[in-house]
Formats: sequence, structure tokens, C-alpha cells
Amino acid sequence: MTEPAVVIRQVVKRYDGHVAVRELSLTVPRGSVYGLLGPNGAGKTTSIRMLLNIIAPDSGDIRVLGAAHDDPNIVDRIGYLPEERGLYRKMQVRRVLRFLGELKGLSARDSDRRIDGWLERLGLKSSSEDWSHAKVDELSRGMQQKVQFIGALLHEPELVVLDEPFSGLDPINAQALKDTVVDLRKAGRTVIFSTHIMDNAERMCDSVCIIARGEVVLDGRVTDVREEHTARMVTITFSSSPTTAVESVMRDRRLVSRVDDSHRMVEVELAESITAPELLTALVSAGAQIERFELVRPSLHRIFLDRVGATNVEAGMTGHG
Repeated sequence: MTEPAVVIRQVVKRYDGHVAVRELSLTVPRGSVYGLLGPNGAGKTTSIRMLLNIIAPDSGDIRVLGAAHDDPNIVDRIGYLPEERGLYRKMQVRRVLRFLGELKGLSARDSDRRIDGWLERLGLKSSSEDWSHAKVDELSRGMQQKVQFIGALLHEPELVVLDEPFSGLDPINAQALKDTVVDLRKAGRTVIFSTHIMDNAERMCDSVCIIARGEVVLDGRVTDVREEHTARMVTITFSSSPTTAVESVMRDRRLVSRVDDSHRMVEVELAESITAPELLTALVSAGAQIERFELVRPSLHRIFLDRVGATNVEAGMTGHG
């Protein structure tokens, strides 16, 4: 059996009496995309820094790529994109990337070949424009994020660790990074990324660990996590505006316990004793013109809220990117 890429067992980290990470245990399979999820301040970045031996845990055990996490021989097998952006702003893009490649043992020739490939892949070099000779501070925030992303991948690491990689990116740049993460997984690499945007993780990750206030809320394969939760959510699309009678059904708490109303499209949570066919019958009897009626499993974001309660979620926790 293949040894996991990362194994963390009962890790604890305290700061001045505050427990940032409490008895954290997780296993990251090789060749997978693994999401470390939770609201801002949950302990995601602290956990990543311990995994990378940037800070030491107070207790517990961490193994990375089959070795102790503080083994110097594994450093060059890991690529890391930190939450804080740290490029040399007055240097040219190519010079910055060459420097990062040299730190990982690449020759100038190998670096340039790989740099050109990545710049073209991420839209920073084409026949019409070439940003490789621009200074970093001349680039947009999204472009800078791409450059730092390239720096983390240039040496073709076995394990890629991305801390909030999609934070602040516009949809086009975020999609470019998502596509690259998917391609890395197809190539057999292991990717760990932290995020507070549940929707990104649900679409991309094989497995997740969701933490809040330093503690594990749930973990496992995304499909297993969702299957463990009963499907009580129904998505309804009306082909015409709901009538007063239909709206009355939607407000009936004997049938529906919660409604997220976007006018013609509505997501509802069934009342505890009601089945989906019973709700459908009530809507049709009220004259509803229904285009779509689908029983769906709750999203990771909804599962998280159900587990910890909305009042315990710090600012910055979002369901969608």
C-alpha cells in the first residue's frame, strides 16, 4: 500500500495561552487534491506552517513524503505558495523566477525553459505580449499571484501546498489556477490547499478536513462526507412567477423549514417529517408551474454550518468564490 503524502497525528499549537490548533489529525493520500477548510482564524495557516517545519508543534507527530517533517532532504520535493505574497517587487519577472529556481537547484537553462512554458500556459507570454521582462510591481494582483504560483511549481515538486491561493483573484485568474491544480492531480502530484471558500473545495478536492477554532469538524472523502448527510434539500425552478398560493406553501413550516429564495429559483430544506413528493404535491395543488424539482445533498458549506452553527462562523467564511 502506498504511504500517504502527509500524516498528522494529534498536533497541538499554542500561542500565549491561546490554542491555535487542538489535537489535529489528518491523512493526505498521495496523488490527491486535499482541502484544508474553515473560516479565517480557524488554524489553517498555522497547520500548514507546522507541516512545512516553518514553526514547530508543541506536541504531536507530522510525517511528510515518508519522512519526519523536519527532515531537510524533503524540502526540495515540496512547492509552497504562502498566504502572504512575497515577490521582489522591483525585480523583473524572469529574474525572480530564475532566482526561485536556483534555490531549488535548477540550472539557468532549465529554469528558462520551464519559465517560458509556465508563462505561456498561464497567459503571461504570447506572440502579442510578454510580461517576463516587466517588473513585478508593474503587474496586476492576479498576474503577481500567477508568478508566485509558477515559483512554487517550477522545480516540479511531488507535494504542492497552497495557502489561500484563490484569495482576491478575479474569476478568470482563479479559473487558470483551478485548471492547473486539476492538471497537477492528473500528473500524479499531491496538492494541499487551504481555503475559506467551500465551493472551490467541493468542486476540486478528493478529500477535505474542515476545522473551526483549531478543531476538526469533519474530514474524509468529499463524496463520503456528503453521503453521510441525509438529502433534505430541494432545488425548485418555477417556469413562471409563483402565485400567492404557491408562496403560502413555501412559508408553511409544516412543509418547509428553511427557504433560500431567488424568486424563480428556490432552495428549500424540507421539514423534518415531510418527504420531497409530499412537498411537490402541495406545490402542484397550489398551481405551481415547475420547470425543475430536484432533491440534492447539502453542500459542504451547509454541512459546515449545520455542524458548528452560523453564530460560530468567523467573518470571511463563504460558500462561493
